Amino acid sequence: MAAEPDPGSLHEEVARLKARVEKGEERRRALVHIMGDLNESNRRLADQRKAMLHILKDSHRSNQRLGDSRKAMIHIMGDLRETTQEMERREQELRDKQEQLVQAGKLATLGELTTGVAHELNNPLNNIGLFIGNATDQLRLGLLDPKRLEHELEKALEQVRKATAIISHLRTFGRAAPVSVERVDVDEVIERSLSLMQEQLRLRGIEIELDLCVEELIVLGNAIQLEQVFINLLTNARDALEESPQKTIRIATESDGVEIRIAFADTGSGIAPEVEQRIFDPFFTTKEVGTGTGLGLSITYSIVKEHGGEITISSEPGGGARFLIALPVSDEEPVEEPLL
Repeated sequence: MAAEPDPGSLHEEVARLKARVEKGEERRRALVHIMGDLNESNRRLADQRKAMLHILKDSHRSNQRLGDSRKAMIHIMGDLRETTQEMERREQELRDKQEQLVQAGKLATLGELTTGVAHELNNPLNNIGLFIGNATDQLRLGLLDPKRLEHELEKALEQVRKATAIISHLRTFGRAAPVSVERVDVDEVIERSLSLMQEQLRLRGIEIELDLCVEELIVLGNAIQLEQVFINLLTNARDALEESPQKTIRIATESDGVEIRIAFADTGSGIAPEVEQRIFDPFFTTKEVGTGTGLGLSITYSIVKEHGGEITISSEPGGGARFLIALPVSDEEPVEEPLL
């Protein structure tokens, strides 16, 4: 017969087994907790992966947009480059047309000056003939007086130099050449302009009153272009005085140290308000067809603007017209840059 188990041993075994079961349960709960944390981590990783994929898609789309923007920018830059080149080409065309217009105005002015210059050249030519004739008579008559002969020949040479200066001035004025910028004495240019116009004005009985500044008036510009401006204003005043009983043109210059003011005033019939508003428009003229191009005052306005100046007109019916030019004073050396 088998021996009965010891109750004490059974209790110990039960307690031991119970303790093992409790430890196993604790391990199970810990494992379940760990598995829960692992699942949570996996879920977060999955969410992060989805977010990363979304970011990568956004980044790809951004890169595509940047690529498209870059292509568009390259296209825009190409268009801008072409537009700039076209603008430069058109600007050069405009500059060429302006130069042609100014040259056309100069040639038209020379055409008007031809008669007066012919009269002006006639005087020194007649004098040359007179002095050479006197010298020839002395040689023919055998009355050789070296001092008198030298005197006659020197007088003839003086008249030759005068005629040469007139022709040289006309050639310089009419020549189509690059427009350079230099220091220009305004009063000297006015006097040269009058030298070309004086015979025309004299033949029409027009008196010139000069009130030029005693100080040197220097501007940066082109002497030939400014001479064209003054000749255009003199021509305009000459025509305005055609029917006037009193024929006077007054030219005055002054400076306040900042700008030089040049005034051309005539004693004509004045300018009507509706004409005054259009007087600087190209091809606008009040003269009969075939007697005027309408370019003179338009070219004058353009040249004054290119010199950084302003030109204005004031007039009263029956009180004549007055053109006022304001040009900036300059003590600087010219920059090598064309005006037109």
